[in-house]
Amino acid sequence: MHHQGTPLRRGFNEEVSLQGLKVEGHQCLIALPQQETPNHSSDPVRSFLPEELYECSLDVYDKARDLDLANRRAGQSAAAVSSAEFRRRAVSHCVCGAFPAASHRIFESRAPESKTPVTKMAEGFNSGGYPISSKRLTLDNDPNSKMTEFLTNCEDDQLLLLTKFYRDRLEQAIEGVARLCLMFAACDHIGVKQSHKVKEIADSGNLADCSKLLLNLVIEKGPRALRVMWESFVEMHRGLPKLEKILRELPTLGPDAFVYMNIPQGLSEVPSNLKDLQQKHKETLRVQTETLRVNTILIKEKVKIFQLVDRYAELTVISTVRDRTLVEHELLARGRDHEEWREKHLRKELEKIRTDQLFQRSFSQRIYKSGNSAAVSGVPGIGKTTMVQKIVYDWATGKIYPHFQFVFSFKFRDLNTINCRINLRNLILDQYPYFGNILGEFWKNPEALLFIFDGLDEFKDSIDFADNRRNTEPQFMCTDPECWCEVSDIVYSLIQHKLLPGCSVLVTSRPTALHLLEKADISVRAEILGFVGDERKEYFNKFFEDQTVAAAVFKHVEENEILYTMCYNPSYCWILGLSLGPFFTQRDRKQQQVPKTITQLYSYYIYNILKNHGREIENPCDVLLKLGEMAFTGISKKKIVFRDGDLIEYNLQPSQFLSGFLMELLEKDESAQSVVYTFPHLTIQEFVAALAQFLTPDPGEIGKLLSKSHSEEDGRFEIFLRFVAGLSSPQSARPLVDFLGPFLHQTTCRVIDWVKEKVEGQIGDSQTETGKRKLLNTFHYLFESQNRALARNTVGSVETLSFRELRLTPIDCAVLSHVIGLCDTIKHLDLEECYIQCEGLQRLGPVLHKCQELSLYRNEVGDSGVKLLSAALRNPECKIQKLHLGRNKVGDSGVKLLSAALRNPECKIQKLHLNDNDLTDSCAKDLASALSTNRSLIDLNLSENKLGDSGVKLLSVALRNPDCKIQKLDLRGNNLTDSCAEDLASALGTNRSLIDLNLGGNKLGDSGVKLLSVALRNPECKIQTLHLYNNALTDSCAEDLASALSTKQSLRNLYLESNSFTDQSVPALRRLILTCRSLEEIRLQGNQFSPNGKTQLESLRGSRRGLTVIV
Repeated sequence: MHHQGTPLRRGFNEEVSLQGLKVEGHQCLIALPQQETPNHSSDPVRSFLPEELYECSLDVYDKARDLDLANRRAGQSAAAVSSAEFRRRAVSHCVCGAFPAASHRIFESRAPESKTPVTKMAEGFNSGGYPISSKRLTLDNDPNSKMTEFLTNCEDDQLLLLTKFYRDRLEQAIEGVARLCLMFAACDHIGVKQSHKVKEIADSGNLADCSKLLLNLVIEKGPRALRVMWESFVEMHRGLPKLEKILRELPTLGPDAFVYMNIPQGLSEVPSNLKDLQQKHKETLRVQTETLRVNTILIKEKVKIFQLVDRYAELTVISTVRDRTLVEHELLARGRDHEEWREKHLRKELEKIRTDQLFQRSFSQRIYKSGNSAAVSGVPGIGKTTMVQKIVYDWATGKIYPHFQFVFSFKFRDLNTINCRINLRNLILDQYPYFGNILGEFWKNPEALLFIFDGLDEFKDSIDFADNRRNTEPQFMCTDPECWCEVSDIVYSLIQHKLLPGCSVLVTSRPTALHLLEKADISVRAEILGFVGDERKEYFNKFFEDQTVAAAVFKHVEENEILYTMCYNPSYCWILGLSLGPFFTQRDRKQQQVPKTITQLYSYYIYNILKNHGREIENPCDVLLKLGEMAFTGISKKKIVFRDGDLIEYNLQPSQFLSGFLMELLEKDESAQSVVYTFPHLTIQEFVAALAQFLTPDPGEIGKLLSKSHSEEDGRFEIFLRFVAGLSSPQSARPLVDFLGPFLHQTTCRVIDWVKEKVEGQIGDSQTETGKRKLLNTFHYLFESQNRALARNTVGSVETLSFRELRLTPIDCAVLSHVIGLCDTIKHLDLEECYIQCEGLQRLGPVLHKCQELSLYRNEVGDSGVKLLSAALRNPECKIQKLHLGRNKVGDSGVKLLSAALRNPECKIQKLHLNDNDLTDSCAKDLASALSTNRSLIDLNLSENKLGDSGVKLLSVALRNPDCKIQKLDLRGNNLTDSCAEDLASALGTNRSLIDLNLGGNKLGDSGVKLLSVALRNPECKIQTLHLYNNALTDSCAEDLASALSTKQSLRNLYLESNSFTDQSVPALRRLILTCRSLEEIRLQGNQFSPNGKTQLESLRGSRRGLTVIV
């Protein structure tokens, strides 16, 4: 049963109706106590809603009362619902029913005065009337039925358990929309005073505390408030990804969900005979993890020891991870993705997870009854090992994981040295010998044990979690801690809960090894994003004791986009700190010599090592050559760990000098295990490999070596090649000459020739995505080389650069800016759908004015990016004639900035596309002013916006101005009605330049087109192309339109598809086609012609040469 309502009184175009409720399948109505009326002056809802929404809710309320009264008089039964409850439902309807996509944005604003205008009221309650008094009460036609059904079937105690279980995630999910939650769930349930307290915190911008307080208040208030809150979540979840994710999980939890949630994860009593041993273990781990060893590359103090808590910088970790094949260099690829990750994080789409929440069941993607496994991924140097150290330290000092009685931490690089079968007992005793014979006690309570395995990507053996033999064949099975088997079998069995079922396991890995865990029983999969925002600055403040130096280094890094973007990775921050620190602490260094490229930075890194260790060895050049050859072989074989055998192969001897470049691992005096070596970071290995190419006395076939490296499809040599190109630059070589001698001139020339060949070859091969990526990489070579002559010789005459649909980072944009700056002939820069955002556009800022055509469609540059473009348009040397800015979130504020630039008499712009940019009538006045004064703009695309009739009326004033030069105007999809048709007609009748007008996808209707037809008859109207498709046109306007256009000898194209013309219009349309001799194409498909009508129209195709009729 559906009650049709009357239109609302306060400015809404569409009707609203109330929807009946069902109790146990029977229709009923809402009964409101007639004496209850909201006190508008003290109504708490009023302080949370924009005025129009508040008035809308009163309309719904009043309307329901009138309807209810009429039903009472008719003798119909009703279910009693309080006035306060129905007020909640009325408000819910107005926000979630009317604005499901935008409602969350209304309340996300931190500023209390921020209000979003109401524009539309849809029909129906849209799930606005969820039950309170009976948990069996459900809605008709509920689009969220599964979520609703789950919540409806929840008992009160289960709902409380659900809230506590998801609490940490809910706090994140409702950040920024706490006022909306409060409006739904709290106004009538936690009191006005508490409501305003939540609002006060939200207005202060402390959204995290706001959501915490809200949940506290609702839980304290009891079952009724809890149920309202969850029902409100269902109403408002669209557009809130974190909340939607939680709600979608609910129906999938299964019948044992509440049993699982109710499993205590608190403290368990440690047996008395194990308490002393636990204390000894914790003390051992505390001592092992409380300090952080940091390489300093200083001769007197090669390694500095810091307290972990003083040096540790928090990293951003997310409870989501993406696993895909990386086509280019791993660090670079993740660096590109990092920009996307960060943007998603800023949009609140990624759930953050703290290290102490890794085993919290609410974050689990799958439910396992016998323990939890967590996997944390991150690129090299992102801080996985240091994070593990901090986790162990925090457990040992009692800060986290109190439910684990014992924690055992292993590194896969240590496990690689075990070359025989072993059991779990001996694996533990090998590292923690003091456990002796007591381990048998541990096996009795596996739930109290946590095993940590760090660095799966470094493990020499592959663990196949999809291998069914591990479940069927005895030699692959390990179900007993005393069972002798391979290390890989032990790790597999612990993760898969076959060995010590109930224990928990944490595994860390680089992203490239994540595929190994695809079939593993992993509950939580997280990824370390690295440093976000101010976390970079915090690192440098902790790195340098002198805060003046810290500030100077960070300022330099922040100003150099190449360096700043790479600082999401703590290892890069470490290298920057080591390399840049001396420039800001030694007075004899001039700051203009501070490195600008990555190659220059690494040259100074090596310079510092040589300066502090160079005197220890007679021929550092020879040692570095051998070390570089070993490094290059390692890159070829994807090898980052080297053993004594590798050193012997390349005639290298462990020494103090060599330890400046290689880190020794597994340094255990009491152990017979062999020491292995690794470069401090993969990029250092790549740099040393590149450096070796310039140290060899005979360059030989270096060109072939570089070409072969360049041909590797997986991009393993990409950073190596950039370093090679960079070392051909005198600026990069200069710091190393004093210690290594001058680089061989022949090598440098051959490298430059190779770069020149690659750039020139790639410029002509950039049509495919692979071609574009390779071209971008060659531009990185040019940037690293800092060879202006080389750049001019290779790209100096390029006219078009297109990287369309290739995601570009700010680093890429900075490189592109450098190249374009050396190109004098650039005409068209096509960056459509490159997702550069304002940050990328800022890097391109200095060269934007050089391009004649800028294609920036779908880059989300926003109004901040428009500010940069406006500055480029005002540049006296600006050559921009065509600017494509569609789908860039420009907004009214951005158009106002652009309009100011367009009014500049020197502005040369001819073509401007601003389609799909959320423009409203607010910007129309500024735009109209620009159109009236600009003498160059002839093509303006404003389609798919929200200008409305009022906005087009303002534009029409400008179009009537004789100085307006617009020839092509696109206004499709702007919610236009016949209300603006008279103004448009007036402009059409007087404007002599407009020849192409697109009004498709609007609601002009017959009356609007009749008004336009009057103007079209005017001989001053020179229209050549007219779009009127999808405008609700019928036969009523066909005669007027045909009469107006039949003699319009300027008309070339007419588009009338997707309207409601029938056979009645066929005679008029035939007359139009036959008499308008200039007509070349008419489109009529999607109308309501009969087969006979279509035949009559199609028969005109051959009536004259060049005529196209599509029906």
